[in-house]
Amino acid sequence: MSYNQLIKDKIVTAIHLREILQQRLIGKTVFTNGCFDILHQGHIDYLSKARDLGDALIVGLNTDASVRRLKGTHRPINDQDSRALMLASFVFVDFVVMFDQDTPYELIKTVQPDILVKGSDYKPQDIVGYDIVTAKGGKVLTLDYLPGFSTTAIECKIRSFNLK
Repeated sequence: MSYNQLIKDKIVTAIHLREILQQRLIGKTVFTNGCFDILHQGHIDYLSKARDLGDALIVGLNTDASVRRLKGTHRPINDQDSRALMLASFVFVDFVVMFDQDTPYELIKTVQPDILVKGSDYKPQDIVGYDIVTAKGGKVLTLDYLPGFSTTAIECKIRSFNLK
């Protein structure tokens, strides 16, 4: 099988992912989510640390429509298929699954991860899906972001250039 196909096989629907998780013994599943619009070093640091917490990392990815509702009509910069493909190309990302809602609550309910992870700008009890994960005995954890890296900062830097 080609690397291209291996990467594409990591991009799954929520239902397909649930079937995969039920069919094989993967161990502890870690779930995180976001827009991941312009990938940068901060994303790599965060996602690799999240993967270190379990045996498989599942990334919930906001669709283009969801990103526009959350970030405004100027976003996303990269379309959902491009963002999914880039995330799936990371060795530490096991699955990418898109969701169209403003929060990943329904996706978390479907996936039933063992560990739910977000950035340390959240309190664990305020993280969407906290109730689902803790009810089944799972953990909700936060990770520090790598200082100085954000998609918003990159976007502002790009917009400040006088493009002639």
